[in-house]
Amino acid sequence: MVETITANNIVALAPMYLFRWEEPQQAYILLYPEGIVKLNETGAAILKYCDSTHTVEEIITKLSEIYTTDVSESVYKFLEVSYAKGWIRIKP
Repeated sequence: MVETITANNIVALAPMYLFRWEEPQQAYILLYPEGIVKLNETGAAILKYCDSTHTVEEIITKLSEIYTTDVSESVYKFLEVSYAKGWIRIKP
C-alpha cells in the first residue's frame, strides 16, 4: 500500500465507486454501495481526471491551467484523503 501520493502516481477511481453528475442535486456525486458523497466543484474537477490515464502531475497541470493558479497543495490533500477513504487507488 502506498503511504504518500507522488507526482508520478497514476490514479483511478476504486472499482466500487461511480462518479457522475446528479441532476436533482445539481452536483457531481460519488456513489457507492453504502452511500453517496456530494462533491464540491474542485473535488469533482480532480476526480474527473482519476481515470487510470493521468499522473498526479498531469492532473495538477490541467487544473492549474483551468483555475489559473497553483493548485498542487489542494490536489495532493484531496487525493490523499480520497485514497485514505478508499475512493481512489494507485495504479501499479
